[in-house]
Amino acid sequence: MTKPVLRRYLLFLVAIFVNAFGIAFITKALLGTSPITSVTYVLSMCSPLTMGQWTILLNLLFVLLELFLMTRRDLKEDLTMFLLQIPISLCFGTFIDCSMNLLTALNPVHYLSQLVILLIGCFILAAGITLEVKANIAMMSGEYFVRVLSKRLHKEFGFVKLGFDVSLVCIACLLSLIFMSGIYGVREGTVIAALVVGPIVHFLSPYYRIFDDWISDNRQSDETLQPHAPADNVIITIAREFGSGGHLLGEMLAKELGIKVYDKEFIHLAAEASGMDENYIRQNEQSIPSYWLKCIVGEGASEQSLTRSLSSDDILFVAESRIIQRLAEKESCIIIGRCADFVLRDNPNLIKVFCYCDHDTARRRCIEEYAVQPDTADAEIRRINHNRIAHYEYYTGEK
Repeated sequence: MTKPVLRRYLLFLVAIFVNAFGIAFITKALLGTSPITSVTYVLSMCSPLTMGQWTILLNLLFVLLELFLMTRRDLKEDLTMFLLQIPISLCFGTFIDCSMNLLTALNPVHYLSQLVILLIGCFILAAGITLEVKANIAMMSGEYFVRVLSKRLHKEFGFVKLGFDVSLVCIACLLSLIFMSGIYGVREGTVIAALVVGPIVHFLSPYYRIFDDWISDNRQSDETLQPHAPADNVIITIAREFGSGGHLLGEMLAKELGIKVYDKEFIHLAAEASGMDENYIRQNEQSIPSYWLKCIVGEGASEQSLTRSLSSDDILFVAESRIIQRLAEKESCIIIGRCADFVLRDNPNLIKVFCYCDHDTARRRCIEEYAVQPDTADAEIRRINHNRIAHYEYYTGEK
């Protein structure tokens, strides 16, 4: 086992502890616990076992259920990741109990102090989740169970994860009603944790690049990490605001320089590469489903998260990124949009252009050239620019 791999395991172990400490902080706020531990918290309230012990039992139950959802081939191909869930579950449950003991003196009385502690706990939990994604070496049992389930149901990971968390909260409420004749352990703090942890993960992800050199094998040359274009291939990327004429600029440059411009051609190329319907790509390219929904289910803006849960949007992004890299290797060209400046960020022959204009010019171009209705032009410009900003930030972690 190489040093970078050992470091990833160490980073993941730290992430588990930070997650557990964050959950303990949230629980100590007395406004309800996080969705993933709602069932175990309620069970600990009506039994002699601790929340950590119930967490171990529930996670091991997930591992057992996975055996009935996985094929022999799936289990054989992912045996290491599958078996790692057992020690991870033991560590996670133990860390939760340790964290709860460390925070014994933390007993907020006033609602404002409870709310502050809840938000601190959400930040700690988000920091742990971001660290877990950065390590990219193993998965928690609950997360792995959702991945297995989404594969078995042929559904997107994100939406199965959302349904999984909602189901846990509902089960926690039901158990609370059965054993304690009321709803305990699930309160507004559970909802707040579900809503704010994802956006905090999204915010923190770019800052965790400080770990990149430490967990990567520096013995590998840059060429093995990312393909570069030949020395004589010049790539111009054009990012643009809606209505600024970025496509027109690309065509003018292509004619002047005698090279190809790639924009609408990507729809056909991406459909071939991803196996997706061209109409879907045409309607959804450069826009993503609700930002909040994506954040709630904990998707980060990193390559590590893409390898874990390929939603339709992620598949499209990966497919287009590979096309961009192949084009850069093949020829000098101009590429419009598609986060190409980020995908080719290590290319020494990259020229990045950002095209924008004043609002009146954009509005006039949208009406005269794009056939946008005058009464909806302003709203359409805002909508598309918002989608482009969200798309770029989501997949690059940058502005």
